[in-house]
Amino acid sequence: MTLHAITVLGHDRPGIIAGTTARLAGLGLNLEDSSMTLLRGHFAMTLVCSGAADEAAIATALAPLGEDGTLTVTVREVPAEQPATSDGSPWVLTVHGGDRTGIVSTVVGEVASAGGNITDLTTRLAGDLYLLVAELDLPAGTDVDVLQASIGQVAADLGVVATLRPAEADDL
Repeated sequence: MTLHAITVLGHDRPGIIAGTTARLAGLGLNLEDSSMTLLRGHFAMTLVCSGAADEAAIATALAPLGEDGTLTVTVREVPAEQPATSDGSPWVLTVHGGDRTGIVSTVVGEVASAGGNITDLTTRLAGDLYLLVAELDLPAGTDVDVLQASIGQVAADLGVVATLRPAEADDL
């Protein structure tokens, strides 16, 4: 089976998910992974589908979604790779405080420096309050106290508060 990554981006309206997934199901594609959200009134969806349809057939089937110019749809084949296994542990990082430039890049830079992998990240801006929630995979042997201290220091420098805690099964 071939895997394809599909993105749908643009102005939100009812029926985008239903229309997209119906067309994919009509091609016999199986939806394996997905992420869908609204970003400031704009719809953003990424799907990974498997099946026998080729890139051209998928693009043709999804083309009507973008005909009015409000959505952009992309399709590309992706290599069939086994999901990475980790000997690490799952953690949740939350950051909140006044909005300012550089919060994400600075805080996640500390995670990257420790060899951590961010497996999911969401941010929201509500008025002047900025919120970041990230799921992390930290490698075995990570000195979590040192990482927590470094994240705390850069967060304080940014005027925000950061919390790093082990992920509970209910969190993921």
